[in-house]
Amino acid sequence: MKLLYSPASPYAAKVRMAARQAGIDLATEKVETAKNPPELMDNNPLGKIPTLIREGEPPIYDSVAIMHYLDRLSGGLLYPKKDPKRTDAEVLEALCDGMMDSLLAIMNEKRSRTEDRIHQPWIDKQWEKVSRGLDHLDAHLPKTGKKLHGGHFALAALLSYLDLRFDDRNWRAGRSELAGWPETFLKRFPDYAELKASA
Repeated sequence: MKLLYSPASPYAAKVRMAARQAGIDLATEKVETAKNPPELMDNNPLGKIPTLIREGEPPIYDSVAIMHYLDRLSGGLLYPKKDPKRTDAEVLEALCDGMMDSLLAIMNEKRSRTEDRIHQPWIDKQWEKVSRGLDHLDAHLPKTGKKLHGGHFALAALLSYLDLRFDDRNWRAGRSELAGWPETFLKRFPDYAELKASA
């Protein structure tokens, strides 16, 4: 299997961390989505990453579908077995993915428009969603023991992307519980330093 990805993509970071945790060997290939590379376009009509290419089988996209495929492939190593705990993990992942959606919307607004045409109220609205999410996470941090799940990897990917692209927002201010979580996660998953969203 081969994962088409970008090092900066938080969604790809989530998938790569989960695959490593589950002991699934993924070949990876960096792609630039803006250039519409043929291999990506041929395997994902949306032209988005991550996209998982499988030999002799249809490709899989987006990150949530890939995560659940990897969970099945690993015999259930990426999500809790019991329904209430699995639901909690899936909701945490959905929250973090939604916040990443808002962060990407901000980046796209800044990249696709000239400075005089950037719509600041749109950026502010997206950041308000992120800020509310961060406050919620600070008040409701997930338990982070030996058994990591998809929600943990989504949270780790989100915070690494904030550090990468939004460091000027000082997201840690007033959120001491959340600010200390990456260090806790790193102790449980030492490969975080290698696989987090990076330039």
